[in-house]
Amino acid sequence: MNLITKQNKLAVYVLGALALLILPLLLQSAGNAWVRIADVALLYVLLALGLNIVVGYAGLLDLGYVAFFAVGAYMFALMASPHMTETFEGFKALFPNGLHTPLWLVIPLAAGLAAFFGVLLGAPTLKLRGDYLAIVTLGFGEIIRVFLNNLDHPVNITNGPKGLAQIDSISFFGLDLGKSLDVLGFKVASVSLYYYLFLALVVVSIIICHRLELSRIGRAWMAIREDEIAAKAMGINTRNMKLLAFGMGASFGGVSGAMFGAFQGFVSPESFSLMESVMIVAMVVLGGIGHLPGVVLGAVLLAALPEVLRYVAGPLQDMTGGRLDASILRQLLIALAMIIIMLWKPRGLWPTPDHGKSLEAK
Repeated sequence: MNLITKQNKLAVYVLGALALLILPLLLQSAGNAWVRIADVALLYVLLALGLNIVVGYAGLLDLGYVAFFAVGAYMFALMASPHMTETFEGFKALFPNGLHTPLWLVIPLAAGLAAFFGVLLGAPTLKLRGDYLAIVTLGFGEIIRVFLNNLDHPVNITNGPKGLAQIDSISFFGLDLGKSLDVLGFKVASVSLYYYLFLALVVVSIIICHRLELSRIGRAWMAIREDEIAAKAMGINTRNMKLLAFGMGASFGGVSGAMFGAFQGFVSPESFSLMESVMIVAMVVLGGIGHLPGVVLGAVLLAALPEVLRYVAGPLQDMTGGRLDASILRQLLIALAMIIIMLWKPRGLWPTPDHGKSLEAK
């Protein structure tokens, strides 16, 4: 029986992997816009996986998670655009051909810088819980956005509200993801190449999160989530574990931000508003806090939902004689969908399975 179950699971995994590999090629035939939606959905999955470490595993409510997304995006933008060499003569002398950072350097740098900011956020909030922690993290996210918006004078670092453009596309082993690729006469679009890179990063992130969940560190995070006082009484160093959760979660956001900057070719403070943080938290909560498949499901649904509702909002706007703006109508429909889901499935669409017997069953 166990052998049959294992064979069924293996078959499901193989079919799922094939479907994910073929998906961008099928979507590409309907237009690159659909592949872009899939690419953005994968970036949000990466963000949701990182936030799940902080919120789902350690039970620390973080409403400023988009700050780490911004840190990664701006780090890559500064290291892969002509802004630094055009603004500072010293950089121009050191790098006459411009800064062109390779992928193998981008990912660890983005993860490390975001993790540093994560620990920086976590250090002063160690004794805060619940609503108080949420307010502090919310403020941190807004501070980062305001800094990015105003660091264009007296020294122009971020170019302020105008943002940074002409960011290099990702390239490695001679393959430039910004250009389409011909494979046996079939043209693979640039957005499809980015899809495969993002998918690889998501798979690696899921494996890391799964191993963390089963490790002693993951068990310690969950003990802190359930009862911090009891966890401390059992000898768990709650301070170090909380800082590790903030740092690990932030590193995922930094990598996702760097990929976002390369994919868009342009970053500005408008992309990192409070609404983005709220949406990422909603992805984790709606999918199922602490459950990896649920988090992935929630991220994909909420990332794709606005684009799907774009085709619903148009006809509804026509029915009202144009009195309702389509963008406002889409936000209204998203909010209604979230309310319905939480009323129907209060623990999320795919909650974590209960382990052991509950007290009520005894």
